[in-house]
Amino acid sequence: MTFKAPDSLAEQIAHHLAERIIRGELKPGERIQEQKVTLALNVSRGSVREALLILERRHLIAILPRRGAHVTELTAHKVQSLCTLMSELYILLGNAVAQRWQVQADLAPFLQLQQRLSDSYERQDIRSFVEDSFNVMRAAYPFADNPYLQETVENLQPAMSRAYYLALERRKAEMSEYLELFARLLAAVLARDLPLIRSVLASYAQRSCDIVLSALAVD
Repeated sequence: MTFKAPDSLAEQIAHHLAERIIRGELKPGERIQEQKVTLALNVSRGSVREALLILERRHLIAILPRRGAHVTELTAHKVQSLCTLMSELYILLGNAVAQRWQVQADLAPFLQLQQRLSDSYERQDIRSFVEDSFNVMRAAYPFADNPYLQETVENLQPAMSRAYYLALERRKAEMSEYLELFARLLAAVLARDLPLIRSVLASYAQRSCDIVLSALAVD
């Protein structure tokens, strides 16, 4: 049995600020002042400072000497680099599920997420759609049973959410492509077809990257 401790105050602050960055309310290059956050949220400055360190580790802000914390720029190079790495992490997780599921009931969480994604698409609910697309990865963690892989994915997830949110906000029709891909991925996992899993996820990662880069070019 595993136990998950409640999020610390610093984690809650970091999540709040991360959501604002992901949704574009805090713009690239915008400064995040500790004192303003402290007053706005009625929390200690130490907790805010810790939250900023968490956000820096998750690549959403940069903390510079004498300049403080600023929201990171979302550049084409960063997007391409992130997509290349995340593609391999997706494949590791997909392979783990394919190799270790034993009965079809093991795949129930993925079928439930597929339905939730479909419902979010029907409502054109981008926020829920992006959140559940990452919950697909989290559902794969128990199969991988790799704490280092899990930590890496969790630290990169906010940066990917930021990129996906930007793209989906401009091209909501792309949500349907993800649903089609997910159906193909589930079929490959069920068949334990590792080459097909790699092909599907690599193609998806590159397609997602292209969409984000197109959205960046419009800005």
